[in-house]
Amino acid sequence: MSTDATTAAAGIMTTAAVDARGVTLTIDGRTILDDVDFRAERGRVHALIGPNGAGKSTLLAALAGDQRVTAGRIEVAGRALHDYRLRDLARIRAVLPQEHGVFFPFTVGQVIEMGRSPWARTEHEARDDAIVAQAAEAADVSHLLHRSVPTLSGGERGRAAFARVLAQTTGVLLLDEPTAALDIRHQEAVLATARERADAGDAIVVVLHDLGAAAAYADDVTLLAGGRVVATGGVDDVMTAALLTEIYGHPIDVLPGPIVLPRRTPRGTHR
Repeated sequence: MSTDATTAAAGIMTTAAVDARGVTLTIDGRTILDDVDFRAERGRVHALIGPNGAGKSTLLAALAGDQRVTAGRIEVAGRALHDYRLRDLARIRAVLPQEHGVFFPFTVGQVIEMGRSPWARTEHEARDDAIVAQAAEAADVSHLLHRSVPTLSGGERGRAAFARVLAQTTGVLLLDEPTAALDIRHQEAVLATARERADAGDAIVVVLHDLGAAAAYADDVTLLAGGRVVATGGVDDVMTAALLTEIYGHPIDVLPGPIVLPRRTPRGTHR
């Protein structure tokens, strides 16, 4: 499901990447994001990690254009975010929010088809059925296409939402906790699909609480705490035992691989 031809045909730069400088967000006198710099490159998976309340989801929403910032500049594909018309923006970046709020009785197939709406009345519309089928297969929801979304489990809803994002065929994917509520097989499948999209040239930004998954699938990592960037760079540079232990306030071991594990008290020694 290559996106290069699609983005090029839309007259949009194919160097799909996100660049944020000095992004600050203040709400009711509280600073949520504080002078954040961030860059996501094409062909790479960039994980946003950090403890609860670090600002990960807020930053992702700002990068998507769904959250207006107080100060700073955000560019997508080399163009200021606020310069895009909504439909044009939807053709170069797709967003998977943390909450999958589809409460109306749409079927899974209809939800996935929503991902094709930015391409309505264009020459790409002819590929809608094939792209929807590919997205459903990639997210393992082909057998659910005729099911009503409210009847699904949380994990099934999450996979349907992920399929919608894939069907949008953009060069930038912004994913907020895409593995939440998924069993281990589907967690790995979703992240492997994100990895495949990056290998095909897309820019992937993903919020993850699972540090082991971030270490396994990301090329780049940005560690946030208190709305600020603590560290950004390669996995080995950012995900050190000392830094993670400090930021998360819990002993963390990083083993060769790297494999990231919380340090736990052996069973039977709690008494």
